[in-house]
Amino acid sequence: MDYIVLDMEWNQPWPGSPSAKKVLPVAIRGEIIQIGAVRLTEDGQVADEFQVMIRPKYYRRLNRRVSKLTGIKENQLRDEGVPFPEAMEQFRAWCGEPVIFLIWGFDDIGILRENLRLFGLDESWTEVWYNAQMMFNAQTDGSTSQKALKTAMEIFGIEATRPAHDALGDAYHTALICSRLDLKRGAEEYQQALKSHDNGFHGAELPGCICRQVFYDYPDKHAALSAMNGKENKCPTCGRQMLGSRWFAQPGRRYMDLATCPEHGKFLIRVRLSDQPDGSVRVSRLTYEATSEAAAAYARRAEKADPEEPRTTRRRRRRRSAVAEVKAQSEN
Repeated sequence: MDYIVLDMEWNQPWPGSPSAKKVLPVAIRGEIIQIGAVRLTEDGQVADEFQVMIRPKYYRRLNRRVSKLTGIKENQLRDEGVPFPEAMEQFRAWCGEPVIFLIWGFDDIGILRENLRLFGLDESWTEVWYNAQMMFNAQTDGSTSQKALKTAMEIFGIEATRPAHDALGDAYHTALICSRLDLKRGAEEYQQALKSHDNGFHGAELPGCICRQVFYDYPDKHAALSAMNGKENKCPTCGRQMLGSRWFAQPGRRYMDLATCPEHGKFLIRVRLSDQPDGSVRVSRLTYEATSEAAAAYARRAEKADPEEPRTTRRRRRRRSAVAEVKAQSEN
């Protein structure tokens, strides 16, 4: 049975732009603009390739960050791109059946399903997939951290022969890595690898996860958390702003909060903050059902907290007290 090694590039509207304010029939994290895929045979041989450029329908203005990273230009999408339904027809015909996807990370399949849903297309053929990062970690150093594609290539001594941040280029390099893995064993051990993956965060979806989003360009942690508890704290069902309760810190710059929609009830929010090269803060956000295991973990954490005074309030009170004491000493 063959594997399809998949990589994609997608466009995201610039925060605050008219495109970002569009209300779409289905919530998406990005609109796909390029698909690259490589067929990997059961015995680990790299076979034929597929690529297609897609003309966006909803986010037509190309985000300059995406353009700079991928090298794709708006006129290129207009001239070479095909409508998404046509691209999917070509891609699915090339994949054949059954389809087993290998991807580097957790995002691509989710983005693909969101776009299929947006255009009212069948998504059942995308159900079988594996994150090759998990197999790589399990069969190399056993770590739970996400490794960049470039890092994995260096570990295996693979020289880059295709451009990075190009869908087909990244798919090809991923296929070379996968060709050196025991994919059958990796599939058998996959669930255990997920459980070992840093408590299921970093993009891994614990049971009950219903929405994954990424936000960029916050000046600092406080602005990021404020946005996650404010204008970006939207109900995954109706899109209305939810009311947050209290952030609890977790290891690795992670935080969790229980938010409430007046109409659809409670949802657990988990975020992870990471610094970008330009100094801004990036937020990975997961939304869970209130009955999920992750929400139960929040409830246990909340029970241990001081119910009468949040930690941030205690810190501010102690800080004011210390300042007052210093001021009093200076006056004396």
